[in-house]
Amino acid sequence: MHRTSVIRTKGFLPLWTAGAVSTAMMWLEMLAAALFTFKTMNSAVAVAVVSACGSFPLLLSGAVMGVVADAMDRKRIVLLGLLLASASSATVGVLSFLGVLSTWHLCAAALVSGVVYATKMPARRRMIAETAGTAMAARAVAIDSMTNFATRCLGPLLGGLIYGALGVSTSYFLSATASLCAAVCIFRLSTVQAPSGRLSLTRIREDLQEAWQYALDSKTIMALLIVTTITNLCGYSYNVLLTPLGRETFDLSATMIGVLSSAEPAGSFVAGAIIGGARLRGRSFVWLIAGSNVFFLAIAIAGFASSFRCSLASLLVILFMGGFGSAAYNIHQTTIVIESVPGIMRSRVFGLVTVGIGCWPLGTLLAGLLATVLGPTGALIALGVTGIAGNSVLTLRAVKERSHR
Repeated sequence: MHRTSVIRTKGFLPLWTAGAVSTAMMWLEMLAAALFTFKTMNSAVAVAVVSACGSFPLLLSGAVMGVVADAMDRKRIVLLGLLLASASSATVGVLSFLGVLSTWHLCAAALVSGVVYATKMPARRRMIAETAGTAMAARAVAIDSMTNFATRCLGPLLGGLIYGALGVSTSYFLSATASLCAAVCIFRLSTVQAPSGRLSLTRIREDLQEAWQYALDSKTIMALLIVTTITNLCGYSYNVLLTPLGRETFDLSATMIGVLSSAEPAGSFVAGAIIGGARLRGRSFVWLIAGSNVFFLAIAIAGFASSFRCSLASLLVILFMGGFGSAAYNIHQTTIVIESVPGIMRSRVFGLVTVGIGCWPLGTLLAGLLATVLGPTGALIALGVTGIAGNSVLTLRAVKERSHR
């Protein structure tokens, strides 16, 4: 199957476009909020708190969103989420334009963005895979993930450029407009879906219990959830350190901090293109944990290199290479669920994965506290080493169980 075959599949392009736009705007807002907060508060912990607000909904509502996505029309969920994100961004833009924007407004907007992002895996990502069909599901997910990496690269670049040139209000007005355009793409989408329609508080609790029991009974899914938790707790939380690292260690402008933030996702984009073009051989779980470890190694090396005042170019290369590990981890995270979980349970398991991703805010708070004690470079080293240690314990346990069979 060729990449063009997937893109030509009916319904894929609107879902793909909406995902690309919404993810890019989320990262644009995240960097703009971090720059505004660091400028007004001059605190790595304050930046961490604002960033964490965008992820707490994943931790608190991710599993529930999985149940909701099983019971309701997933197109409607995605559409309402985009409209909500657009309204939230427009509100922040107006507050900034009026000169009354404060950090708590950014926290509230980040919470809204997090609620919308919590629907990504159980609703939009599942629609992507099902639209492509079983034969092309892995390829479709790889292309969607590759685009996600590209938007993670583009979003901070745009955020740094626009914030530096035009301020925070323009950043959020652009995000509001883009989310509205993405909503139009989804509105025009024709989908064939038969939602269960059974949604109640009692049913939500029962469905969550079923999903959790399924995960407990499946060693593969439980291991996936653990790796996801470790990687988001100690891995992707490194992003919150880039603004203080860029300002304090390298004395970078807002634009160059955007470039620094884009290095790892740029590497992920290149790796995603490779994986999307030629499926990797071997077990998906092996690629998942190997990718996570490469990502952690790059974070630790970046911390060591920065502590010795390496050049900015060297740091960019290190983070770029870490993006290869990030890509392998992300793509196989979704592929494992698609390949090993029956359709009736899939959205709920994706919801559990989203909860693991939702550990990111706890990681950002941890990173902020570590930066206060160890500085940004020391915090990077601590996160990378801790992540590798956690994955190593899981791997050794899996090998030990296998040897006893």
